[in-house]
Amino acid sequence: MLIPPEKDPFPTARHDAEASKSSQDIPQTRSHAYRLSFLDEDFMLREELRPVRLQLELLKPELIQQEQNIRSTVVIFGSARIPDRETGDMKAAEAEAALAENPEDEKLQKQAEIARNIAAKAVYYEQARELAQVVSQHSQEDSHLDLVVITGGGPGIMEAGNLGAHDVSAKSIGLNIVLPHEQAPNSYISPDLCFQFHYFAIRKMHFLMRAVALVAFPGGFG
Repeated sequence: MLIPPEKDPFPTARHDAEASKSSQDIPQTRSHAYRLSFLDEDFMLREELRPVRLQLELLKPELIQQEQNIRSTVVIFGSARIPDRETGDMKAAEAEAALAENPEDEKLQKQAEIARNIAAKAVYYEQARELAQVVSQHSQEDSHLDLVVITGGGPGIMEAGNLGAHDVSAKSIGLNIVLPHEQAPNSYISPDLCFQFHYFAIRKMHFLMRAVALVAFPGGFG
């Protein structure tokens, strides 16, 4: 007869984290020194804790991908500025219309030229979307997920990659980075695989860790 293991007599970290919220309200418990170290944001953001933060950024996405049985990925890189064909044509038409009203304006001339050039590159958006559809269509049919599209999670070619996977009801990954004035993650990333990073180096590692292929479309920085 099997004897069930005894219940762990020690409380879990989660249990103590909850229990700490109901501490008696006195000066001692209000002090930051009294906070549990792993719940103390000020402590976790200290310069000396950088190695711990690096490890956390490595572990969190890794554990989530393990839990979802993701075995391999296909990285899609490219410009964040390349739009889909409809958006590119619309922006170019708007720029041309503005120029037509004031054809001698050098600034408008430049803007129209840039808009035309960007619209001409929309073909790459469509190609990235189609590639992601093909890659994702039959690679996620069993309990393990292979060839999962992974992008930087932003607009442009990154959006096209996530959209292509979304088109065929497949999961895809987005690795966002915290930057000033940076865009929010695109809406086609699988929500439970949309990650945010502070450290560029750890983000790059996650691009590589499961990659079996890398597709580089024009543009992009870094």
